Amino acid sequence: MTHVFHPTLLREYDIRGVVGDTLSAADARAIGRSFGTLIARAGGKRVAVGYDGRLSSPMLEAAVVEGLNAAGVDALRVGLGPTPMLYYAASTEEVDGGIQVTGSHNPPDYNGFKMVFEGRPFFGADIQRIGELAAAGDWESGDGTAQSIDIVDAYVDRLVEGFAGGAFRIGWDAGNGAAGTVIEKLAARLPGEHHLLFTQIDGHFPNHHPDPTVEANLADLRKLVAEKSLDFGVAFDGDGDRIGAIDGEGRVIWGDQLLQIYAAAVLKEMPGATVIADVKASQALFDRVAELGGKPLMWKTGHSLIKAKMKETGSPLAGEMSGHIFFADRYYGYDDAPYAAVRLIEAATKLGKSVTTLRGDMAPMVNTPELRFQVDEARKFAIVDEVLDRLAASGATVDRTDGARVRTEDGWWLLRASNTQDVLVARAEAKDEAALARLVAAIDDQLARSGVARGESVGH
Repeated sequence: MTHVFHPTLLREYDIRGVVGDTLSAADARAIGRSFGTLIARAGGKRVAVGYDGRLSSPMLEAAVVEGLNAAGVDALRVGLGPTPMLYYAASTEEVDGGIQVTGSHNPPDYNGFKMVFEGRPFFGADIQRIGELAAAGDWESGDGTAQSIDIVDAYVDRLVEGFAGGAFRIGWDAGNGAAGTVIEKLAARLPGEHHLLFTQIDGHFPNHHPDPTVEANLADLRKLVAEKSLDFGVAFDGDGDRIGAIDGEGRVIWGDQLLQIYAAAVLKEMPGATVIADVKASQALFDRVAELGGKPLMWKTGHSLIKAKMKETGSPLAGEMSGHIFFADRYYGYDDAPYAAVRLIEAATKLGKSVTTLRGDMAPMVNTPELRFQVDEARKFAIVDEVLDRLAASGATVDRTDGARVRTEDGWWLLRASNTQDVLVARAEAKDEAALARLVAAIDDQLARSGVARGESVGH
């Protein structure tokens, strides 16, 4: 027996496809069996499995469990919940790995899988290995068992364990995503006054798309915060591993700005610690970490890559522009948006300032949103290489951590290839609009020289 996946299914950080087109129950079974085979060959026996609120998730979860069991591996089913709840199960239960069925923040017809292998992120070559085992039919065989447990309350208990924050008036927007039930239970456990939006888990996403990094999706939260004069608001993506936030004046607090707030609180307790952020993060963040006495470290974009770098450097805190925030300080080092919300309350308390003041204190920078350009998949990495070659020839100041990040008198610009889609991603940041326009012109010029017209920016 062998199984061949659609070529677009196995991605860099996770497995993702369109249900009924590039992703089926047969694919999920084969993924479970390949993953189970790798677990068994590493001496493991049991895997935690969870799923998000998408309409196709229960079907895919059942198929994954069948696949694990067919490889002789037992499944510990933790049921419906956010991805960090599955990570929590994988960190605390007697299991050798974990699989979350999730489409993250993609459109409703998408779904996929995020995995943990013996406590480490499972990505890149690991994911390609799933495909190789399936294509060769190189699978273990056996009769694994499946057991279901309810872990929601234990997870919420852990989110508030040792809580040292004050009482605030907060808006919470779960976006009908998988964190809804957790947010209801969490808010009930915290001091202060809490106003909740869209906590009913609904894979149709009837109110707005569950991606808090797109400003349009924060409109309902902004309205709530304004109407009730709340201190701040938090929002969650479809599977609860990314956080969005706005202050009391309705200003967005982007991922790298949240990280400035968290860094100030963490570095009080852990002076000199390394704080990691991805190449899309503001220069203001790296400067602020240094100013606070921490060690700023710029790393590649991608939750799996950041987690691996944290382990390697012993960093207590990391984050991505996209709202993945990772706490290894008093926590497990994975990206957990409900926990990040708890830590925002604690940070404001510890720093003795409102979230609005903390946001207002930041150096004003003007930047572009993430600009995304559709390119031919076969060309995307080549274009970045061409740009790097031209920049090297021109003597520009370039950081090659992940694509090209170029510093000039005006500020900086970034061009990198997305690992998950056939797009190039660009971003620029400067002190004023005129400088920003010059940076964007430099990006356009480089793209044009490689035969790409910027055109309309495409969404996620």
